[in-house]
Amino acid sequence: MSLSPKLRAPPPGRPEPPQDLARRIEALLRLAFPLLSTAVVLILSVTPTGLPALAFALAMPSVAFWTVFRPAGMAPPIVFILGLLLDLLTLAPLGVHIIALLALHGAAMRLRFWLARQGFFMVWLCFCLGALGAILLAWGFTALLLLTLPPWPPILHTLLLTAGLYPPIAIILSRAHEVMRRAEDLP
Repeated sequence: MSLSPKLRAPPPGRPEPPQDLARRIEALLRLAFPLLSTAVVLILSVTPTGLPALAFALAMPSVAFWTVFRPAGMAPPIVFILGLLLDLLTLAPLGVHIIALLALHGAAMRLRFWLARQGFFMVWLCFCLGALGAILLAWGFTALLLLTLPPWPPILHTLLLTAGLYPPIAIILSRAHEVMRRAEDLP
């Protein structure tokens, strides 16, 4: 006696799809939250603050965190959109932040299973190394596209700003992630 396809249980390890429109909208909003929250923060960060590297320093922790802990919400096309938005908002040469954020995303994606099991200090240290790589990549591509060497002190400034912003951003994002996980676990 076989079950009809409508009555068959979902395969093991796969959650049941949302049943009604409200749950589908909620699932879509959870999926879009990393993109929307990061885009809003980037737009707000380009207000006159006197910190030219603030937008890039805010984008990197968000991209790295969501890539490790919610990769479906921070897929490569989303990182591309955020990098393009960052290039347009900061008037950087087109593609500089796209490439840097995609490189950071790739490194975080490659190490995500290992990073998800590590303590905060190790994740922060790995993030700082990845951020240094992304910052150097952005600096190098800026030099290549402008055919001149940009000043190097902003590299250190951006790295220190990014490393200092990671802990509070990670705390906020981990709380948001926990709320989303609890909502997904509801029947």
